[in-house]
Order: sequence, then structure tokens, then C-alpha cells
Amino acid sequence: MTQRQAEVLRKTGETDIKIEVTLDGSGGYQVETGVGFLDHMLCLFAKHGALDLTVQAAGDTYIDDHHTVEDIGIALGQAIRQALGDKQGINRYGHAIIPMDEALILVALDISGRGHLEFELPLPSAKVGTFDTELVEEFFRALALNGGITLHVRMLSGRNTHHIIEGAFKALGRALRQALAKDERLSGIPSTKGVL
Repeated sequence: MTQRQAEVLRKTGETDIKIEVTLDGSGGYQVETGVGFLDHMLCLFAKHGALDLTVQAAGDTYIDDHHTVEDIGIALGQAIRQALGDKQGINRYGHAIIPMDEALILVALDISGRGHLEFELPLPSAKVGTFDTELVEEFFRALALNGGITLHVRMLSGRNTHHIIEGAFKALGRALRQALAKDERLSGIPSTKGVL
């Protein structure tokens, strides 16, 4: 199998980001974003997604983490989309239900080419450490829209904000791993339209 990989550079007046992704990886990661909690979540995402991920980011975190988190989501979505190439033979759909202690999180997605997010993840706390938890939705939205992914994220149960968010990132990795996988029984684009 030809390795599906991409590199995306995103430099704005607010952030400077480099992302490398190999979809057919082994869950290796090297992540330095300047946002500690996001580093932790991206490492979990890579490990459970069985993809290799390198993220180097610098941003205006002296203001807050918003621009950095959102722009990493944008760049990661673009990298996944590029690495997918023509999408021939992929499963296309993926889902995962992940327990993280008391939290139970569902993620279902479609590599449809139509970026969309449905996000039902009520977070009890506004912060985890210094991280603004409202940025989780911003990350998922940026990833979905730029990756051309229809993405549903839903909490089935949960009380601890860290557990809820961690469950969401692990479930995202697992669902994406399933959707990106090649199925040798399939040939061509997995759509009756002939295009995704």
C-alpha cells in the first residue's frame, strides 16, 4: 500500500503551524502546540487513530488559546484531506463509542467531502487547568469543515470534563481509523455518485 501522507504549513498573523500526517501509521506522535491540554488530546487522537502525527505550532497564546486551537484544527483537517488522495477503496464511514470512566462518548463520521459538525458534548466546567473547554467545539468544527468530514460527537453520559473531552478525542481517532482504512473488497470511490 502506498503510504498516504501530507504536510501542511499554515502561517498567519496569529499562528505558525506545521503538521505532518501519515494515515497508515502506527500511532506515533510528536506534538508541541504551546497548549498543554491540546498536546495531550492530539497524542491520544494519534495513538487511537493509528496514524503518525507531527504538530509544531506557535501562536498568540498570550491573548488566549483560541487562534492556535482553531488553526491546528484547520491544518489537521487539510492534511487528512490531502493524505486521503482520491479516496478510492476506503471504508468511508466510521464510528466509535468510548468509555472513559463515567463518561461515554459516541463519534460517528463520514468522509463525505461535505464538512459538517453536530456537537452535543455538554461540558460541566469552563476550564480544564488553563484550557478553555469551549475550544473543543472550535477544534472539531475546524477539523470537520477543512477535512470534508461529516462529524457527529455526542455524550451519552459523563460528569468529569476532562474525561468527556478525552473520550471525544479517543473516539475521534478510533472512528477516523475505521473510516480511512482500505477494504480490499472495495474498488473505486465508495459512493454511487462516483465522487466524494
